[in-house]
Amino acid sequence: MIRRLLPHPALSVLVGVVWMLLVNEITFGALFLAVIVGVVAPLVTSRFWPDRPKIRFGPDLLGYVGIVLWDIVVANFEVAWVILTRSNRDIRSHWLVVPLELRSPEAITVFAGTISLTPGTVTSDVSADGRALLVHALDVDDPEAEVARMKQRYEARLLKVFR
Repeated sequence: MIRRLLPHPALSVLVGVVWMLLVNEITFGALFLAVIVGVVAPLVTSRFWPDRPKIRFGPDLLGYVGIVLWDIVVANFEVAWVILTRSNRDIRSHWLVVPLELRSPEAITVFAGTISLTPGTVTSDVSADGRALLVHALDVDDPEAEVARMKQRYEARLLKVFR
């Protein structure tokens, strides 16, 4: 019964939290509508998610979020330093091909989004077979080491989060 009412519990919570952030005030009415929207939106869209991803909530996910947030802060300073101290011809930008071990479209999307959220890198394409990402990096000394860093830092953790 509860599975029928809440087909995607994590999505329900996420939609409710986003609703509260958009309303920008905590009132009974806002909380009530957040619960209603958080239940109704996933309920209406559940038929479009026949194979929903299996996500492990817990230390692996929290560790991943923590590392991503830390990397975003550090990368902001690194990009600012590159922009302020180097001329355009001294910047070593590269196109990187990142081979994927992830197979779930949702996990690949999270990985690509993480790369794009980190300043200095942006995911521009996924290969047709879903086995590689094309990433542009602003300033890279060693392209192979940067690919290995992305895989070790993000993809390895996502493999644990997405079963």
